[in-house]
Parts: sequence; C-alpha cells; structure tokens
Amino acid sequence: MNSIQIKTLPNGITLVHRQVMHTEISHLGIMLDIGSRDEEKNEEGLAHFWEHLAFKGTEKKNNMQIINRLEIIGGELNAYTTKEKICFHASVLSPYFERAVELLADITFHSIFPVKELEKERSVILEEMSMYYEAPEEAIQDDFDELLFPNHPLGINILGTSETVQSFKQSDLSAFIARNMDTSRIVISSIGKQSHEKAFQWAEKHVGYIPEKKHQVKRIIPSAMIPTERITKRGITQSHVALGRQSYAIAHPDRLAFFMLINLLGGPSMNSLLNVSVRERHGLVYSIEANFTSYMDSGFWAIYFGTESNQVNKSIKLIQREFDKLKDRSLSPTNLTKIKSQLKGQMAMAEESNLNFMLMMAKSLLDREKIETLEEIFEQIDLVSADKMQQLAIEMLNPDELSVLIFEP
Repeated sequence: MNSIQIKTLPNGITLVHRQVMHTEISHLGIMLDIGSRDEEKNEEGLAHFWEHLAFKGTEKKNNMQIINRLEIIGGELNAYTTKEKICFHASVLSPYFERAVELLADITFHSIFPVKELEKERSVILEEMSMYYEAPEEAIQDDFDELLFPNHPLGINILGTSETVQSFKQSDLSAFIARNMDTSRIVISSIGKQSHEKAFQWAEKHVGYIPEKKHQVKRIIPSAMIPTERITKRGITQSHVALGRQSYAIAHPDRLAFFMLINLLGGPSMNSLLNVSVRERHGLVYSIEANFTSYMDSGFWAIYFGTESNQVNKSIKLIQREFDKLKDRSLSPTNLTKIKSQLKGQMAMAEESNLNFMLMMAKSLLDREKIETLEEIFEQIDLVSADKMQQLAIEMLNPDELSVLIFEP
C-alpha cells in the first residue's frame, strides 16, 4: 500500500494520506476517539450535541461563514457521532484541499458554542429525536441497545433523552471536551491527488500548534448480557423485531470469521440465507438484515425485520431454522468458496468509495493502530475454515441466549 503514508506530529495527532491520481475530488476528515460511551450520568447525548454545535460558530467564523466556506465552491461539510467516535469531514475539489483542512481544524478545536445557536440546535435535536421515534425501523435498533448492554453507556441512545438535551449548557460542552480530549487519539485522514508531502504540510500548518494533551481512557467494560424479551406497544401498523446478543470486540481473533457468518446469514446480498428464506420463499417481510458491530471491548450482532403481527412467530421460527442448519452441518468446500468470494467482492467494491476509505483509514488507526490492505484481509478470509464457521454458529446462534425486542401495533 505505497500510496498510503502515515505521520505523527509532535503533539500526538496522527496524519494519514492516500494519494489517488485519477480523481479531482479530495476527501478529508478529523476523527476523534470520543463517543457517546464517554458521557457520564446526565450527559447522555452530549457528544452528539457537540457534533451539531461545532458548526455554529468558532473564534473566527460565525455559523453562516462556516456553512458557506465550502458550499460556495461546491464542497460538502458533514459530521457524525457513534458510540466511540466523533468525526468531522469534508469533500472538495482538489484545489480547495487546504481550505477544507483549515475549516475542519477550526470547528474541531475552536468552536465557541454561541448561546443563541445552542438554543436553536437544542430544538433541532429534539425534533430529530421525534423523527426517530416515528420511524420504528430505526428506533428499534437504538432501543435494542438497551437490552444488549443494560445499565451501560453502550446501551444508551446516542441522541440522549429529551431531559438531558434540554439541560445542556455551554459549560457542559467545554467540560466534556476538556475531560476527553487526547491528541494521541485524533487522526486526520485524507484521500486525493495531492502529494503526501503537501497534504501533511497543510495539515501540520493548521493543527501542528494544538497543544499536546494526554487523557487516560477509562471506558467501563460491559457486563454480560442476560437474555431478555421485551414487547413494546407503539402507534404503528406493523410489528418490528430485533433479536441478537453480545459478541466479539475489535481485537478478537474470531471477529473476521464471525463477520463472514453474519454476512452469510443476513448481509446486504439478496442471496443471504434470511432473505432467501423469510422474504423470497415465504414472503413474510419486505426486508430483513443481520448486522455485526464491534467495539474496543465488546460487540454485538442483531437481526432486524418488520412483518404483520400475526407473522412474527413464524418469521422467528424460520430464522431459527437457518440457525440450526448452520450449527448442524458444516459448509461444503464449494459453498465456503462462494461465501468467501462474495465477501471479497463486497469489500473490494466498498473500497471504490474514496470517502468511505478515508473514514476507514482513520477508524483503523484509532482502533487497531494499522491499516490492512485488501490483500491482507483476503488472506485472512482464505484461512477461515468451515469448521470455524460451524463452531461460531454453535457458540453464537443459540436462541436461548438471545435478547428479543418487539414493537407491536
């Protein structure tokens, strides 16, 4: 991977750039290893609140100047918050690379959270929470976290609660950032036709002066999940179901093999086992998916689907039938080869998106302190055996060890 180079500044901030000559678009982002799980009691939703308020004013720019800085030259500015990360990112034409670096550095390190804008954004976030509540297919995924990680920050909605959001003040944001900021846990990632030297020069110009700051990560390891079933009545016309359990952390040696298993079970392809069985053969759902998410010290997998209320039990039985097949029979060599080829193809196509690859480089450096090439990942995929897949199915697909959340009309 000669097109990727990494540099660490004296203040601990890591720079990574991938040079791609055949594009006129540059993608860059600043990712911080800070997320909603780093919030303390009564701070729920504060990381997401920071993400929103960062665009509302800095020491040098007001909110309209921030909005227009890239939009006026056809660029895009965005951000997102997860349980363990906050990321501010931009996409621009290559000649405006430095302008994007300067803006991202400004909103990341010099936001002032104007009181007037804070009140406006509070209303925006409360409206966002209402919209999520009215979208059961999204709300159930957030609510299911509470069953997976009870009494733990990973089980709390990233948006927080209406009570906490209504209570946030300027001082809360400043205190949260001061408490969690660690320059050694920040990555500036970029992709574009710029040389590595130029990209690093511009990045160092705009963040090299940031004082070094160390912070000892004190994330609480989740306790083991107790299988729970919960039924919630909602003003909806169809039932929505989530089922799953805790699983493997980022560094676990079985993580990739288990990802293969979940991809086979309910990945994005139309030939996933659950899509073929529950949708195509029986016509019970419009869509059904299985996801696997890893954190630094834990993880989870889950299946989500919506169906008519009188078809919920039948759908779950069909899902369990696919579990049994994976547990009872080892995959044939032919099927195992097909599964591996499919996953490799999905990964290769995902790498075609320079924006996604830029974000992946930052996350990989924060989580694993390295960036693996596709070839290295493919070699690991090739090493996964049918016996390993069956072993993981036996270990992870036991219905008695799963939690279930159902939204009923």
